Amino acid sequence: MEHADEKILKLLQEMETLENPKTIHAESIRIGVENYVFEPVFFFNERLSVHLPSQFTDMDEQSRKAKYPYEERPEIIKANADGSIAFTLKYVDENLSDPWVDELTNGMKGMVKRANPANVFYTTEVEEINGKRIGFFDFKSSALDGYLYTIMFFLALDGQAVIGSFTCPYSLYADWREIAYQMLQSIRVYEEAEEEVQA
Repeated sequence: MEHADEKILKLLQEMETLENPKTIHAESIRIGVENYVFEPVFFFNERLSVHLPSQFTDMDEQSRKAKYPYEERPEIIKANADGSIAFTLKYVDENLSDPWVDELTNGMKGMVKRANPANVFYTTEVEEINGKRIGFFDFKSSALDGYLYTIMFFLALDGQAVIGSFTCPYSLYADWREIAYQMLQSIRVYEEAEEEVQA
């Protein structure tokens, strides 16, 4: 009977989500078992902002080395308390302009696919978000302790490439996928030209 109760509860929660879609611009939203408050966070000398959960903090050095063992780890890693859900950004010394974002996105997807052919890919898109072309793709991959859900995204900032990601355990995929996409939609780049106009 308890199993049936759980199914009914899950169905009611799904109905509630359909009637009241979750938005990161709400005062507070429930994701899984936690309540989150999203707020704009600025990076790269306030040249780029994105709405992130206020609970996400900078990952400590020891955890960074464990989670991202390769030397070229992201310079910015914001994560929840246990590090299982993370948002990263890396400024790459490679020339990139908006028209080439499509090529970079497809090229990076090809590299990830070749590195692990067992990955399961879902969506690949390039969108105009707040006046910037941002490319992204998402996929399921295997990890030491199960499966991961990852969105990788790409954009140009000051003529250079920025590569970012969102990762969480695949078991939390249903809770976080739509929220993670809303985080991407909140990305805003403040170009030098805009600053000159404002000055």
